[in-house]
Amino acid sequence: MAIIGIDLGTTNSLAAVWRNHRVELIPNAAGEYLTPSVVSVEDDGSILVGQAAKERLVSHPERSAAGFKRDMGTGRRFHLGEHVFSPEELSSFILRSLREDAERYLGEAVTEAVVSVPAYFAEGQRAATKRAATLAGLRVERLLNEPSAAAVAGERVRDDEQKLVLVFDFGGGTLDVSLVELFENVVSVTAVSGDVHLGGRDFDTAIARAFCQECGLDWTRLSPRQRGNLLHQAETCKVALSSREPVLMSVMDGEISASLILTSEWLLRKCGTLFRRMTAPVRKVFLDAGTPPSELDDLIMVGGSSRMPTVRSYIARFLKREPLKNYPPDTAIARGAGICAGMKAYDKELRDLILTDICPFTLGVDVINQSEPGRLLMSPIIERNSVLPTSRMGVYSTTRDNQDKVEIRIYQGENRYCADNTYLGKMELSVPPAPAGEQSVRIRFTYDVNGLFEAEAVNDVGERTRLLLRDGDMTEEEVRSRLRELEKLKLHPREQAANREVTARGERLYSVTVGQTRYQVGQILDWFQAQMTTQDPLRIANARRKATHFFDQVERYLQDADFPEGEGYGFDPEEEP
Repeated sequence: MAIIGIDLGTTNSLAAVWRNHRVELIPNAAGEYLTPSVVSVEDDGSILVGQAAKERLVSHPERSAAGFKRDMGTGRRFHLGEHVFSPEELSSFILRSLREDAERYLGEAVTEAVVSVPAYFAEGQRAATKRAATLAGLRVERLLNEPSAAAVAGERVRDDEQKLVLVFDFGGGTLDVSLVELFENVVSVTAVSGDVHLGGRDFDTAIARAFCQECGLDWTRLSPRQRGNLLHQAETCKVALSSREPVLMSVMDGEISASLILTSEWLLRKCGTLFRRMTAPVRKVFLDAGTPPSELDDLIMVGGSSRMPTVRSYIARFLKREPLKNYPPDTAIARGAGICAGMKAYDKELRDLILTDICPFTLGVDVINQSEPGRLLMSPIIERNSVLPTSRMGVYSTTRDNQDKVEIRIYQGENRYCADNTYLGKMELSVPPAPAGEQSVRIRFTYDVNGLFEAEAVNDVGERTRLLLRDGDMTEEEVRSRLRELEKLKLHPREQAANREVTARGERLYSVTVGQTRYQVGQILDWFQAQMTTQDPLRIANARRKATHFFDQVERYLQDADFPEGEGYGFDPEEEP
């Protein structure tokens, strides 16, 4: 049975598979690669998916739905005639259609998939995506961040090359921005940001409303059918502006008869707010990564809406860098998902490829707010943009005399106050009664790339409690297997063999050198220890590489009889060796 990769998009969806030493896009029943993410219900209750459903958005808007990906993980319900659906139920119809297309194309059953999601999707949205896959008869163990998929779809860098790439993924309903580091066979996401309510559909709406304003029409008084027709015309003109200008937008619908000439300059003027919103996530990823835009090597723009010349030129001017031209905007994410499906199937050609993702949101616990006791503060344990899988620990003390237990509430989010973040669960642990502050609790969070989250608390006498949050589709054996793997993460980096070896080597060199050289060996040892406290695997690996290079240089000089011991050897950890 084949494993496929799926790009479940807001506007269009498509699937891919890795076979015959390459990734292949999977055509649908109509022979097209892109399947519109639209669902419609006919009068007899039949479900239409794809292009047929898209045609009914204008003719039967009350029985059709699009853009429901934006509402994944919410309580919203879509009323299509007499039927009511959740966003994940509507998404399951799209996924089922893609699965059936894949089975027809491959000639075998398809029961498992790697599905891409916006990097900025929260846990509720990710869980809803997995539920949609389950309803479609697909097992999804791995969700793949869309920018990661786009980065994987590109060419590998040379062994001696390291690149920093910004992936600007602008689709029909969401904007994802990620900084990705490419090094040897590793594709590592450094920082993510985005806007789950900004996409091509917002441009359609802005164009339609501006058209009404300039043509003297009242948008609020239009019927659902008239609005649907106007939005369809706006989308058509937006696409046309990608290849030519000017474009004539003309609408004749009942008493409505109006036309207007559209240009790229007009689009920039009327959609200025949307363009400015696009740059906010770009600024944020550079800020989170602590990296200036000047260090960027490549700009990758994917997603159907990134085809717009105004969008490409706006972002290119903002970053002072032209986007790469070898990335097909509509299919790059599906191709990356297909490659990851091949990795999941342990294809020998992809065995050496390593893809790391990050935690897009901060995870923490509540602590007392001394200035406002009624508003609990959130204390982060796993910060956003931490490389997954990860394990981090925080130490907390009792706040009352003779306190005999602690209640630990866990939250997800970036806000200062717990009430403004998402509550995930709680656990309780007893502590020996003592004066306030004398008893402590060590709280460890461990989180893996497949959505398994473990919180563990241990008091000073060794008593412990644990909370496990997991995808509902995991079997008990799968959970136990993953927990065994995650146990390795709980070992502090300084205890890992490769890092102990570098530290021991540095300490040996410190003991046999004098003067400036000894001082610099001590400096690099202190710097390497500081990098290990971050518990960031990629950062530690880079630090280990640089420290090893420095120690190699010292060893070579020590072997040279003419080496003047007092002079030392310069080292700047920020410079490449």
